Amino acid sequence: MDTANLTSLIVSIILVSNILLAAIIIFLERKEPTSTWAWILVLFFLPVAGFILYILLGRQLRKKHLFRWEGRKKIGIDQLIEYQMEAIQDNTFEFRLDDAAHFKELIFMNLTTNHAVLTQDNAVTIFNDGEEKFKALLEDIESAKHHIHIQYYIFRVDRLGTKIVKELTKKAKQGVQVRLLYDEMGSRGVHVKHFQELIDAGGEVEVFFPSILPLINPRMNYRNHRKLVIIDGRVGYIGGFNVGDEYLGLKKKFGYWRDTHLRLEGSSVHPMQTRFLLDWNQASNTKDIQYADHYFPAITRKGEVSIQIVSSGPDSEWEQIKNAYLKLIGMAQKYIYIQTPYFIPDDSFMDAVRIACLSGIDVRIMIPNKPDHMFVYWATYSYVGQLLKAGARIYIYENGFLHTKMIVIDDEASTVGTANIDFRSFKLNFEVNAFIYHRETSHKLAELFEKDMLLSTELTQELYDNRSRTIKMKESISRLLSPIL
Repeated sequence: MDTANLTSLIVSIILVSNILLAAIIIFLERKEPTSTWAWILVLFFLPVAGFILYILLGRQLRKKHLFRWEGRKKIGIDQLIEYQMEAIQDNTFEFRLDDAAHFKELIFMNLTTNHAVLTQDNAVTIFNDGEEKFKALLEDIESAKHHIHIQYYIFRVDRLGTKIVKELTKKAKQGVQVRLLYDEMGSRGVHVKHFQELIDAGGEVEVFFPSILPLINPRMNYRNHRKLVIIDGRVGYIGGFNVGDEYLGLKKKFGYWRDTHLRLEGSSVHPMQTRFLLDWNQASNTKDIQYADHYFPAITRKGEVSIQIVSSGPDSEWEQIKNAYLKLIGMAQKYIYIQTPYFIPDDSFMDAVRIACLSGIDVRIMIPNKPDHMFVYWATYSYVGQLLKAGARIYIYENGFLHTKMIVIDDEASTVGTANIDFRSFKLNFEVNAFIYHRETSHKLAELFEKDMLLSTELTQELYDNRSRTIKMKESISRLLSPIL
Protein backbone atom coordinates (compact mmCIF):
# COMPACT_ATOMS: atom_id res chain seq x y z
CA MET A 1 0.00 0.00 0.00
CA ASP A 2 1.52 3.35 -1.04
CA THR A 3 1.73 6.36 1.21
CA ALA A 4 -1.24 8.16 -0.36
CA ASN A 5 -3.57 5.17 0.09
CA LEU A 6 -2.37 4.63 3.67
CA THR A 7 -3.01 8.25 4.51
CA SER A 8 -6.46 8.04 2.94
CA LEU A 9 -7.25 4.91 4.99
CA ILE A 10 -6.15 6.53 8.25
CA VAL A 11 -8.21 9.66 7.53
CA SER A 12 -11.23 7.49 6.72
CA ILE A 13 -10.86 5.51 9.96
CA ILE A 14 -10.60 8.71 11.99
CA LEU A 15 -13.63 10.20 10.22
CA VAL A 16 -15.76 7.08 10.73
CA SER A 17 -14.66 6.80 14.38
CA ASN A 18 -15.61 10.43 14.99
CA ILE A 19 -19.01 9.93 13.36
CA LEU A 20 -19.68 6.82 15.45
CA LEU A 21 -18.60 8.57 18.62
CA ALA A 22 -20.74 11.60 17.79
CA ALA A 23 -23.71 9.25 17.27
CA ILE A 24 -23.09 7.68 20.68
CA ILE A 25 -22.99 11.12 22.30
CA ILE A 26 -26.24 12.17 20.61
CA PHE A 27 -28.36 9.03 20.76
CA LEU A 28 -27.07 6.91 23.64
CA GLU A 29 -25.58 9.15 26.30
CA ARG A 30 -28.18 11.92 25.90
CA LYS A 31 -26.04 14.71 27.26
CA GLU A 32 -27.28 18.28 27.59
CA PRO A 33 -27.49 19.93 24.12
CA THR A 34 -24.77 22.49 24.97
CA SER A 35 -22.41 19.76 26.14
CA THR A 36 -23.25 17.60 23.11
CA TRP A 37 -22.43 20.39 20.66
CA ALA A 38 -19.23 21.27 22.51
CA TRP A 39 -17.98 17.68 22.30
CA ILE A 40 -18.96 17.36 18.64
CA LEU A 41 -16.95 20.52 17.87
CA VAL A 42 -13.95 19.10 19.76
CA LEU A 43 -14.23 15.77 17.88
CA PHE A 44 -14.31 17.31 14.44
CA PHE A 45 -11.82 20.13 14.95
CA LEU A 46 -9.36 17.91 16.85
CA PRO A 47 -10.00 14.47 15.32
CA VAL A 48 -7.43 12.33 17.15
CA ALA A 49 -6.89 14.44 20.25
CA GLY A 50 -10.66 14.98 20.56
CA PHE A 51 -11.29 11.23 20.55
CA ILE A 52 -8.74 10.70 23.33
CA LEU A 53 -10.10 13.64 25.32
CA TYR A 54 -13.61 12.25 25.11
CA ILE A 55 -12.56 8.79 26.29
CA LEU A 56 -10.80 10.37 29.28
CA LEU A 57 -13.15 13.27 30.06
CA GLY A 58 -16.47 12.85 28.32
CA ARG A 59 -17.84 9.43 29.23
CA GLN A 60 -20.73 9.33 31.67
CA LEU A 61 -20.29 7.72 35.06
CA ARG A 62 -22.09 4.53 35.93
CA LYS A 63 -24.13 5.45 38.99
CA LYS A 64 -25.39 2.13 40.26
CA HIS A 65 -24.18 1.20 43.76
CA LEU A 66 -21.42 3.79 43.75
CA PHE A 67 -21.94 4.73 47.40
CA ARG A 68 -23.21 2.14 49.86
CA TRP A 69 -23.13 1.99 53.63
CA GLU A 70 -25.31 -0.35 55.59
CA GLY A 71 -24.69 1.58 58.79
CA ARG A 72 -27.08 4.25 57.51
CA LYS A 73 -29.99 2.10 58.70
CA LYS A 74 -28.60 1.88 62.23
CA ILE A 75 -28.34 5.60 62.90
CA GLY A 76 -32.04 6.07 62.20
CA ILE A 77 -31.53 8.64 59.47
CA ASP A 78 -34.33 7.31 57.24
CA GLN A 79 -36.87 7.55 60.06
CA LEU A 80 -35.70 11.06 60.94
CA ILE A 81 -35.97 12.21 57.33
CA GLU A 82 -39.47 10.77 57.02
CA TYR A 83 -40.53 12.49 60.25
CA GLN A 84 -39.12 15.87 59.21
CA MET A 85 -40.73 15.71 55.77
CA GLU A 86 -44.16 14.79 57.17
CA ALA A 87 -43.97 17.38 59.95
CA ILE A 88 -43.00 20.18 57.55
CA GLN A 89 -45.85 19.24 55.20
CA ASP A 90 -48.31 19.13 58.11
CA ASN A 91 -46.99 22.41 59.55
CA THR A 92 -46.27 20.62 62.82
CA PHE A 93 -42.47 20.77 62.64
CA GLU A 94 -40.97 22.63 65.59
CA PHE A 95 -38.52 25.21 64.30
CA ARG A 96 -36.48 26.55 67.20
CA LEU A 97 -36.01 29.88 65.43
CA ASP A 98 -38.00 31.74 62.78
CA ASP A 99 -34.74 31.99 60.79
CA ALA A 100 -35.21 28.42 59.54
CA ALA A 101 -39.02 28.42 59.41
CA HIS A 102 -38.95 31.05 56.67
CA PHE A 103 -37.00 28.62 54.46
CA LYS A 104 -39.08 25.50 55.03
CA GLU A 105 -39.64 24.99 51.28
CA LEU A 106 -35.89 24.91 50.64
CA ILE A 107 -35.39 22.67 53.66
CA PHE A 108 -38.10 20.30 52.41
CA MET A 109 -36.54 20.14 48.93
CA ASN A 110 -33.14 19.27 50.41
CA LEU A 111 -34.80 16.57 52.50
CA THR A 112 -36.63 14.98 49.59
CA THR A 113 -33.84 15.11 47.00
CA ASN A 114 -30.77 14.67 49.20
CA HIS A 115 -31.90 13.27 52.56
CA ALA A 116 -30.32 16.36 54.09
CA VAL A 117 -31.50 16.31 57.71
CA LEU A 118 -32.11 19.70 59.34
CA THR A 119 -30.11 20.14 62.54
CA GLN A 120 -30.86 23.07 64.87
CA ASP A 121 -28.28 22.90 67.65
CA ASN A 122 -25.07 24.00 65.96
CA ALA A 123 -22.29 26.43 66.76
CA VAL A 124 -20.41 27.90 63.78
CA THR A 125 -16.94 29.41 63.57
CA ILE A 126 -16.10 31.15 60.29
CA PHE A 127 -12.57 31.19 58.85
CA ASN A 128 -11.57 33.38 55.91
CA ASP A 129 -7.81 33.07 56.40
CA GLY A 130 -5.72 29.95 55.91
CA GLU A 131 -3.39 30.53 58.83
CA GLU A 132 -6.31 30.79 61.25
CA LYS A 133 -8.16 27.81 59.78
CA PHE A 134 -5.23 25.42 59.88
CA LYS A 135 -4.15 26.59 63.33
CA ALA A 136 -7.61 25.65 64.64
CA LEU A 137 -7.61 22.37 62.71
CA LEU A 138 -4.24 21.32 64.11
CA GLU A 139 -5.43 22.15 67.64
CA ASP A 140 -8.53 19.98 67.14
CA ILE A 141 -6.41 17.15 65.72
CA GLU A 142 -4.14 17.37 68.73
CA SER A 143 -7.18 17.13 71.04
CA ALA A 144 -8.71 14.09 69.26
CA LYS A 145 -9.52 11.15 71.55
CA HIS A 146 -10.96 8.46 69.30
CA HIS A 147 -10.89 9.15 65.55
CA ILE A 148 -9.88 11.67 62.90
CA HIS A 149 -11.50 11.47 59.47
CA ILE A 150 -9.89 13.85 56.99
CA GLN A 151 -10.79 14.30 53.32
CA TYR A 152 -9.45 16.83 50.81
CA TYR A 153 -9.55 17.24 47.07
CA ILE A 154 -5.98 18.57 47.12
CA PHE A 155 -3.54 17.32 49.74
CA ARG A 156 0.01 18.43 49.01
CA VAL A 157 2.99 16.96 50.80
CA ASP A 158 4.61 20.38 51.20
CA ARG A 159 5.30 22.32 54.37
CA LEU A 160 1.66 22.50 55.50
CA GLY A 161 0.79 18.98 54.37
CA THR A 162 3.87 17.52 56.07
CA LYS A 163 2.97 19.32 59.29
CA ILE A 164 -0.54 17.88 59.25
CA VAL A 165 0.67 14.36 58.43
CA LYS A 166 3.21 14.58 61.26
CA GLU A 167 0.42 15.45 63.71
CA LEU A 168 -1.82 12.70 62.33
CA THR A 169 1.04 10.22 62.73
CA LYS A 170 1.51 11.32 66.33
CA LYS A 171 -2.19 10.73 67.05
CA ALA A 172 -2.12 7.33 65.31
CA LYS A 173 0.76 6.28 67.57
CA GLN A 174 -1.41 7.26 70.54
CA GLY A 175 -4.10 4.84 69.38
CA VAL A 176 -6.43 7.33 67.71
CA GLN A 177 -8.06 6.00 64.52
CA VAL A 178 -6.78 8.13 61.64
CA ARG A 179 -8.21 7.90 58.13
CA LEU A 180 -7.11 10.17 55.29
CA LEU A 181 -8.85 10.28 51.90
CA TYR A 182 -7.62 12.37 48.97
CA ASP A 183 -8.55 12.72 45.31
CA GLU A 184 -5.94 11.44 42.89
CA MET A 185 -6.41 14.08 40.19
CA GLY A 186 -6.60 16.95 42.66
CA SER A 187 -3.50 15.67 44.46
CA ARG A 188 -1.41 14.97 41.37
CA GLY A 189 2.11 13.88 42.25
CA VAL A 190 1.04 12.58 45.66
CA HIS A 191 1.10 8.83 46.29
CA VAL A 192 0.15 6.61 49.19
CA LYS A 193 3.88 6.02 49.77
CA HIS A 194 4.18 9.65 50.89
CA PHE A 195 2.08 8.70 53.92
CA GLN A 196 4.06 5.58 54.81
CA GLU A 197 5.05 6.83 58.26
CA LEU A 198 1.39 7.48 59.05
CA ILE A 199 0.42 4.03 57.75
CA ASP A 200 3.18 2.37 59.76
CA ALA A 201 1.80 4.10 62.85
CA GLY A 202 -1.61 2.53 62.24
CA GLY A 203 -3.26 5.22 60.13
CA GLU A 204 -5.15 4.40 56.93
CA VAL A 205 -4.95 6.23 53.61
CA GLU A 206 -7.21 5.82 50.57
CA VAL A 207 -7.37 7.42 47.11
CA PHE A 208 -10.59 8.40 45.36
CA PHE A 209 -10.92 7.06 41.78
CA PRO A 210 -7.25 6.08 41.34
CA SER A 211 -5.76 5.53 37.88
CA ILE A 212 -5.68 2.06 36.37
CA LEU A 213 -2.25 2.81 34.89
CA PRO A 214 -0.07 5.93 35.11
CA LEU A 215 -1.76 8.76 33.18
CA ILE A 216 -4.69 6.48 32.27
CA ASN A 217 -7.85 7.08 34.26
CA PRO A 218 -11.21 6.60 32.50
CA ARG A 219 -12.93 8.31 35.45
CA MET A 220 -10.58 11.28 35.64
CA ASN A 221 -13.39 13.69 34.77
CA TYR A 222 -15.34 12.78 37.91
CA ARG A 223 -13.48 14.09 40.91
CA ASN A 224 -14.20 14.20 44.62
CA HIS A 225 -14.00 17.92 45.28
CA ARG A 226 -15.19 17.65 48.90
CA LYS A 227 -13.22 18.97 51.87
CA LEU A 228 -14.35 17.44 55.15
CA VAL A 229 -12.75 16.79 58.52
CA ILE A 230 -14.61 15.04 61.33
CA ILE A 231 -12.99 14.65 64.73
CA ASP A 232 -14.47 12.29 67.34
CA GLY A 233 -17.89 12.72 65.71
CA ARG A 234 -18.21 16.07 67.49
CA VAL A 235 -16.27 18.64 65.46
CA GLY A 236 -16.50 19.10 61.70
CA TYR A 237 -14.79 21.28 59.10
CA ILE A 238 -16.31 22.11 55.70
CA GLY A 239 -15.50 24.73 53.07
CA GLY A 240 -13.10 25.75 50.34
CA PHE A 241 -9.58 25.38 51.77
CA ASN A 242 -7.50 22.43 50.57
CA VAL A 243 -4.16 21.40 52.09
CA GLY A 244 -1.15 23.11 50.51
CA ASP A 245 1.18 26.04 51.05
CA GLU A 246 -0.71 28.17 48.54
CA TYR A 247 -3.71 28.12 50.91
CA LEU A 248 -1.53 29.93 53.42
CA GLY A 249 -0.69 32.56 50.79
CA LEU A 250 2.85 31.27 50.32
CA LYS A 251 2.83 30.92 46.52
CA LYS A 252 3.80 34.00 44.49
CA LYS A 253 1.53 32.97 41.63
CA PHE A 254 -1.60 33.53 43.72
CA GLY A 255 -0.47 35.73 46.60
CA TYR A 256 -2.89 35.98 49.49
CA TRP A 257 -5.46 33.17 49.39
CA ARG A 258 -8.99 34.34 50.24
CA ASP A 259 -11.29 31.45 51.06
CA THR A 260 -14.11 30.57 53.47
CA HIS A 261 -14.29 27.56 55.76
CA LEU A 262 -16.55 26.60 58.66
CA ARG A 263 -15.87 24.80 61.92
CA LEU A 264 -19.09 23.17 63.12
CA GLU A 265 -20.10 21.73 66.47
CA GLY A 266 -23.50 20.14 66.95
CA SER A 267 -25.66 17.54 65.24
CA SER A 268 -24.62 18.74 61.76
CA VAL A 269 -21.38 16.83 62.32
CA HIS A 270 -23.30 13.53 62.04
CA PRO A 271 -24.39 13.99 58.40
CA MET A 272 -20.84 15.11 57.63
CA GLN A 273 -19.62 11.89 59.20
CA THR A 274 -22.07 9.89 57.10
CA ARG A 275 -20.80 11.62 53.96
CA PHE A 276 -17.21 10.78 54.82
CA LEU A 277 -18.03 7.14 55.54
CA LEU A 278 -19.83 6.80 52.20
CA ASP A 279 -16.87 8.31 50.34
CA TRP A 280 -14.33 6.24 52.28
CA ASN A 281 -16.11 2.95 51.68
CA GLN A 282 -16.36 3.72 47.97
CA ALA A 283 -12.60 4.28 47.79
CA SER A 284 -11.60 1.39 50.04
CA ASN A 285 -11.51 -2.19 48.76
CA THR A 286 -10.56 -3.91 52.01
CA LYS A 287 -10.99 -1.47 54.91
CA ASP A 288 -14.68 -0.53 54.88
CA ILE A 289 -15.91 1.28 57.98
CA GLN A 290 -18.75 -0.48 59.78
CA TYR A 291 -21.27 1.26 61.98
CA ALA A 292 -20.19 1.93 65.56
CA ASP A 293 -21.76 4.19 68.19
CA HIS A 294 -18.54 6.14 68.72
CA TYR A 295 -18.77 7.57 65.20
CA PHE A 296 -22.14 9.14 66.13
CA PRO A 297 -21.88 10.13 69.80
CA ALA A 298 -24.71 11.82 71.64
CA ILE A 299 -24.22 15.57 71.29
CA THR A 300 -25.30 18.17 73.79
CA ARG A 301 -26.67 21.35 72.29
CA LYS A 302 -23.80 23.58 71.18
CA GLY A 303 -25.70 26.50 69.69
CA GLU A 304 -28.82 27.56 67.86
CA VAL A 305 -27.74 27.62 64.22
CA SER A 306 -29.90 25.57 61.81
CA ILE A 307 -27.90 23.74 59.14
CA GLN A 308 -28.39 21.21 56.36
CA ILE A 309 -25.40 19.39 54.88
CA VAL A 310 -26.18 18.93 51.19
CA SER A 311 -24.06 16.84 48.83
CA SER A 312 -24.27 16.28 45.09
CA GLY A 313 -22.39 14.52 42.33
CA PRO A 314 -22.64 12.73 39.00
CA ASP A 315 -24.21 9.80 40.86
CA SER A 316 -27.20 11.98 41.79
CA GLU A 317 -30.61 11.93 40.17
CA TRP A 318 -30.99 15.66 40.90
CA GLU A 319 -28.46 18.47 40.84
CA GLN A 320 -29.05 19.05 44.54
CA ILE A 321 -26.63 21.85 45.32
CA LYS A 322 -27.43 23.75 42.13
CA ASN A 323 -31.16 23.42 42.78
CA ALA A 324 -30.66 24.64 46.35
CA TYR A 325 -28.68 27.60 45.00
CA LEU A 326 -31.55 28.43 42.64
CA LYS A 327 -34.18 28.15 45.37
CA LEU A 328 -32.11 30.34 47.69
CA ILE A 329 -31.69 32.99 44.99
CA GLY A 330 -35.41 32.86 44.21
CA MET A 331 -36.29 33.56 47.85
CA ALA A 332 -34.20 36.73 48.13
CA GLN A 333 -36.11 39.92 48.88
CA LYS A 334 -33.33 42.47 49.36
CA TYR A 335 -29.91 41.32 48.24
CA ILE A 336 -27.87 38.40 46.91
CA TYR A 337 -24.11 38.22 47.48
CA ILE A 338 -22.19 35.61 45.49
CA GLN A 339 -18.49 34.83 45.77
CA THR A 340 -17.01 32.23 43.46
CA PRO A 341 -13.67 31.67 41.70
CA TYR A 342 -15.46 30.29 38.64
CA PHE A 343 -18.75 31.65 37.29
CA ILE A 344 -19.77 29.48 34.34
CA PRO A 345 -23.46 28.90 35.03
CA ASP A 346 -25.98 27.01 32.99
CA ASP A 347 -29.04 28.73 31.54
CA SER A 348 -31.19 28.06 34.61
CA PHE A 349 -28.71 29.77 36.94
CA MET A 350 -28.22 32.71 34.59
CA ASP A 351 -31.98 33.15 34.30
CA ALA A 352 -32.42 33.04 38.10
CA VAL A 353 -29.78 35.72 38.66
CA ARG A 354 -31.03 37.82 35.75
CA ILE A 355 -34.63 37.67 37.04
CA ALA A 356 -33.46 38.70 40.51
CA CYS A 357 -31.64 41.69 39.01
CA LEU A 358 -34.61 42.76 36.93
CA SER A 359 -36.85 42.42 39.99
CA GLY A 360 -34.90 45.08 41.84
CA ILE A 361 -32.85 42.74 44.03
CA ASP A 362 -29.35 44.02 44.83
CA VAL A 363 -27.21 41.33 43.17
CA ARG A 364 -23.45 41.47 43.70
CA ILE A 365 -21.01 38.90 42.32
CA MET A 366 -17.33 38.75 43.23
CA ILE A 367 -14.72 36.86 41.18
CA PRO A 368 -10.88 36.74 41.24
CA ASN A 369 -8.64 39.13 39.34
CA LYS A 370 -6.32 36.33 38.25
CA PRO A 371 -6.86 32.88 36.77
CA ASP A 372 -5.75 29.51 38.01
CA HIS A 373 -7.32 28.06 34.84
CA MET A 374 -7.08 30.41 31.85
CA PHE A 375 -10.10 29.26 29.81
CA VAL A 376 -12.26 29.15 32.94
CA TYR A 377 -11.26 32.69 33.85
CA TRP A 378 -12.21 34.20 30.50
CA ALA A 379 -15.47 32.25 30.37
CA THR A 380 -16.24 33.62 33.84
CA TYR A 381 -15.50 37.16 32.64
CA SER A 382 -17.89 36.66 29.75
CA TYR A 383 -20.79 35.50 31.92
CA VAL A 384 -20.49 38.20 34.57
CA GLY A 385 -20.20 40.80 31.82
CA GLN A 386 -23.51 39.64 30.43
CA LEU A 387 -25.21 40.20 33.81
CA LEU A 388 -24.10 43.85 33.96
CA LYS A 389 -26.88 44.78 31.54
CA ALA A 390 -29.45 43.26 33.89
CA GLY A 391 -28.19 45.40 36.76
CA ALA A 392 -25.82 43.10 38.62
CA ARG A 393 -22.81 44.68 40.29
CA ILE A 394 -19.58 42.80 39.56
CA TYR A 395 -16.49 43.01 41.75
CA ILE A 396 -12.98 41.85 40.82
CA TYR A 397 -11.08 40.83 43.96
CA GLU A 398 -7.59 42.39 43.90
CA ASN A 399 -5.99 41.22 47.15
CA GLY A 400 -4.72 37.85 45.92
CA PHE A 401 -6.78 34.90 44.76
CA LEU A 402 -10.48 34.51 45.63
CA HIS A 403 -11.46 30.84 46.08
CA THR A 404 -14.56 31.25 48.25
CA LYS A 405 -17.78 29.43 47.31
CA MET A 406 -20.45 31.41 49.14
CA ILE A 407 -23.94 32.81 48.65
CA VAL A 408 -25.72 35.02 51.19
CA ILE A 409 -29.24 36.45 50.91
CA ASP A 410 -30.94 39.14 52.98
CA ASP A 411 -28.87 38.55 56.15
CA GLU A 412 -31.13 35.51 56.64
CA ALA A 413 -29.67 32.45 54.90
CA SER A 414 -26.36 31.47 53.37
CA THR A 415 -24.33 28.60 52.01
CA VAL A 416 -20.63 27.80 52.21
CA GLY A 417 -18.97 24.72 50.80
CA THR A 418 -17.06 23.25 47.91
CA ALA A 419 -19.39 23.78 44.94
CA ASN A 420 -18.40 26.43 42.42
CA ILE A 421 -20.92 27.98 40.06
CA ASP A 422 -20.00 26.03 36.96
CA PHE A 423 -20.89 22.95 34.94
CA ARG A 424 -18.22 20.89 36.66
CA SER A 425 -19.52 21.46 40.17
CA PHE A 426 -23.14 21.10 39.10
CA LYS A 427 -22.74 17.90 37.08
CA LEU A 428 -19.31 16.26 37.30
CA ASN A 429 -17.71 16.76 40.70
CA PHE A 430 -18.70 15.27 44.04
CA GLU A 431 -19.43 18.32 46.20
CA VAL A 432 -20.73 19.19 49.67
CA ASN A 433 -22.16 22.45 51.07
CA ALA A 434 -23.54 23.64 54.36
CA PHE A 435 -26.85 25.53 54.01
CA ILE A 436 -27.26 27.85 56.98
CA TYR A 437 -30.56 29.31 58.18
CA HIS A 438 -29.43 31.81 60.79
CA ARG A 439 -29.48 35.60 60.72
CA GLU A 440 -26.38 36.27 62.81
CA THR A 441 -24.16 33.82 60.92
CA SER A 442 -25.43 35.00 57.53
CA HIS A 443 -24.86 38.61 58.56
CA LYS A 444 -21.25 37.80 59.50
CA LEU A 445 -20.70 36.23 56.09
CA ALA A 446 -22.25 39.28 54.40
CA GLU A 447 -19.91 41.54 56.35
CA LEU A 448 -16.93 39.55 55.07
CA PHE A 449 -18.20 40.06 51.52
CA GLU A 450 -18.54 43.81 52.10
CA LYS A 451 -15.00 44.00 53.51
CA ASP A 452 -13.77 42.20 50.39
CA MET A 453 -15.53 44.84 48.28
CA LEU A 454 -13.08 47.38 49.68
CA LEU A 455 -10.27 45.23 48.26
CA SER A 456 -11.93 44.91 44.86
CA THR A 457 -12.43 46.85 41.66
CA GLU A 458 -15.99 47.22 40.43
CA LEU A 459 -16.43 46.13 36.82
CA THR A 460 -18.69 48.76 35.26
CA GLN A 461 -20.51 48.52 31.97
CA GLU A 462 -18.15 51.14 30.53
CA LEU A 463 -15.04 49.16 31.54
CA TYR A 464 -16.49 45.97 30.14
CA ASP A 465 -17.52 47.57 26.85
CA ASN A 466 -14.01 48.99 26.39
CA ARG A 467 -12.19 45.67 26.78
CA SER A 468 -9.73 44.85 24.02
CA ARG A 469 -10.42 42.73 20.96
CA THR A 470 -7.99 40.15 22.30
CA ILE A 471 -10.03 39.76 25.50
CA LYS A 472 -13.26 39.55 23.47
CA MET A 473 -11.75 36.75 21.39
CA LYS A 474 -10.57 34.90 24.53
CA GLU A 475 -14.06 35.20 25.97
CA SER A 476 -15.72 33.89 22.83
CA ILE A 477 -13.48 30.83 22.58
CA SER A 478 -13.70 30.08 26.30
CA ARG A 479 -17.46 30.47 26.38
CA LEU A 480 -17.81 28.08 23.45
CA LEU A 481 -15.86 25.48 25.46
CA SER A 482 -17.55 26.29 28.80
CA PRO A 483 -19.86 23.21 28.87
CA ILE A 484 -16.82 20.93 29.02
CA LEU A 485 -14.40 23.04 31.07
